[in-house]
Amino acid sequence: MLLTELVEASAAVAATRARSAKIERIAALLRRAAPDEVTLTVAFLSGELLQGQIGVGSAAIGEMLRAAPAIRSADPGGSGAGQPGAPAAGGALTLADADGAFEAIGAVTGRGSVAERRRLLTGLFARATDQERHFLVRLLAGDLGQGALEGIMTDAVARAAGVPAQEVRRAHQLGGSLPDVARAALGGTGALAALRGFTLQVGRPVRPMLAASAPDVAAALGRVSPAAAEWKIDGIRIQVHRVAGQVAVFTRTLEDITARVPEIADAALSLPVSAIVLDGEAVALAPDGRPRPFQVTAARTASQSDVGRLRAQTPLTAFLFDLLHLDGTDLIDAPASERHRRLSQIAPETLLTPRIVTTDLAAAEAFLSGAIAQGHEGLVLKSLDSPYRAGHRGAEWIKVKPRHTLDLVVLAAEWGHGRRRGVLSNLHLGARDPQTGGLVMLGKTFKGLTDEMLAWQTTRLLDLAGPAGRPAAGEDRRQAHGIVPVRRELVVEIAFDGVQASRRYPGGLALRFARVLRFRPDKNAAQADTIDSVRAIWSAQAAPEHPPRP
Repeated sequence: MLLTELVEASAAVAATRARSAKIERIAALLRRAAPDEVTLTVAFLSGELLQGQIGVGSAAIGEMLRAAPAIRSADPGGSGAGQPGAPAAGGALTLADADGAFEAIGAVTGRGSVAERRRLLTGLFARATDQERHFLVRLLAGDLGQGALEGIMTDAVARAAGVPAQEVRRAHQLGGSLPDVARAALGGTGALAALRGFTLQVGRPVRPMLAASAPDVAAALGRVSPAAAEWKIDGIRIQVHRVAGQVAVFTRTLEDITARVPEIADAALSLPVSAIVLDGEAVALAPDGRPRPFQVTAARTASQSDVGRLRAQTPLTAFLFDLLHLDGTDLIDAPASERHRRLSQIAPETLLTPRIVTTDLAAAEAFLSGAIAQGHEGLVLKSLDSPYRAGHRGAEWIKVKPRHTLDLVVLAAEWGHGRRRGVLSNLHLGARDPQTGGLVMLGKTFKGLTDEMLAWQTTRLLDLAGPAGRPAAGEDRRQAHGIVPVRRELVVEIAFDGVQASRRYPGGLALRFARVLRFRPDKNAAQADTIDSVRAIWSAQAAPEHPPRP
């Protein structure tokens, strides 16, 4: 397949807001792809490289982009055949050409590697059309921004393969990368059998089940009753895999942090089992048993040096709440009540998240008050009958906090004024739209940001902005002004007093008195809250006697 075919499809997807049209356009391209091209097609349209990181930073990308006209004029005929990534006969780049170039660039190591990577990238750009080069730059920068997000890509694979979308979704959620799942679905006959070959494997993380939001306990019980009410721990999500004496600990984003959290591994090894997969939270507790600030836990789990000293200074405690596998038996399809029963049989109470099962509003509210009194965030109310829906956020788990909070994505930031001159201050905030795969802006805020947070977010957001967002060479940051768009990766937890109607923002809603609580580096944009959660809060405000239905 020619790269230009994929680039044209990407542009068409970006040009439409209709989810169904996006899905059909991608599905049509996948039907045309040869079996050995499906993986690359899905990866590129998802904004990913099969190689992951290839050692090309934003500075190199910006340099190539600025040099693009000179590159084309210096090599108008696409010479250089035989170099890694050289195009097929006729000069037209194929997907395989681009992937081969990325593979060669990623393989360069040692002295002079930076210059060699740039040389190879220059060679690839010299052979690309302007439209292809623009696509490749955004692909390398992680900012494709075409609206072909994970849910849309999953449904497009299903439509192209002629199989139920839930089959593709399940295969993906159980640990297969979407390009690999697409290859299985579109690799020929037996698509369903190939997809069902993706099963839970101890040692390979699955995407965690997620909770929707409700404004209060009454609204949550209106959607889930009877419910298991569990403390919502203010820590980081952990998924623990153990086979015999080997343990692996993964985060919400499936990052392996085993070496950083030896006390969590020791807790897993203390259980009387041979093989197990556990879901829970890890949190740093103060001597009085109350959780320390989230930043303390996040810093501890992020540090990779002097782990022994950090363990002694800032020990982590595991709070387990789910069981996905036990000694050869997968439990993800078992009802939640059965999974917890088995968990409580093998784990001591000191490792279990506090929990009650109730239909009574007063009892649930009292339990919430107890959680808050101990310094925790709130409650998660869970259906007793629900299977473990890996990667799914739905009506089976509902989180309740005493104040409105949402995890939103930073869309852009504005240079500050006065005392904040020279730092990025006002944040533009967006919620996910599950229908279109895009992000819906809900407002801006600069409130709640400490000097330390301002310094951190400026560094992080300038990195996400790339060369175009940075002050020009020699320009003082204190002279910078205006809005800086950024790659939509940074998640921030926002507290707010309510939701109001708005003609200014496309979703028709805006947050009232929004303020920043903390950044969430443990989450990615796909795990941010949705516009549906915001609408649910609006509905509850508009008619509090009628809590929103799922």
